[in-house]
Amino acid sequence: MAEEDRRAPAAVVFDALGTDYERAFAGSAAHRASLRRLLAELAPGSSVLDVGSGTGRPTAQALVEAGHRVLGLDVSPVMVGLAARQVPEAEFRLADIREAPLAEGSFDAVCGYFSLLQMSRAEQAAVVAKLARAVRPGGLVVLATVPLDVEDVEAVFMGQPVRVTSFGAEAFGEMVAKAGLTVLAEEQTLFTPEHPDAVPEPHLFLHARRDG
Repeated sequence: MAEEDRRAPAAVVFDALGTDYERAFAGSAAHRASLRRLLAELAPGSSVLDVGSGTGRPTAQALVEAGHRVLGLDVSPVMVGLAARQVPEAEFRLADIREAPLAEGSFDAVCGYFSLLQMSRAEQAAVVAKLARAVRPGGLVVLATVPLDVEDVEAVFMGQPVRVTSFGAEAFGEMVAKAGLTVLAEEQTLFTPEHPDAVPEPHLFLHARRDG
């Protein structure tokens, strides 16, 4: 079996994209607004888990610059290496969130920006529930997705073949609520990545709090 075949599909895609992904999404005003809201809600020196941390920018970088402690997890070795170089104040680990052990209530907040889309719906629901348990009661969970009602659909993302699964906006919110989270705010927007092969895509940003 080829090495590529043993890796998670998302690892193959994002290993290939590298810093092109960061450049393509750098212009997302909605992502920056989501980070500003999170920063405004966090107590000083909070512990934050960044799931699908990518190149470390903008999420981990914004958090550490504000004085927070950040652990980033990503399935892509290329992305983990880039993040460690670009945001040395944070800690980054090569890990699949579906398998990574997370202690109950071990973080003040968790971010998951567009990190679920190459998982099945059952896996997405299980991961969101896992992230909800990983924050302390009253802790924050911030999620972003492409809110489309699609399941295991072949697509091309920035020139890379992918298989995408997602929920419509209402169903995604219901899944988040079933995980024991209360949605505090949401924003839907349309964004076109800065890449010759990119097309406009809807984005949904949810800010939620763990019940209890």
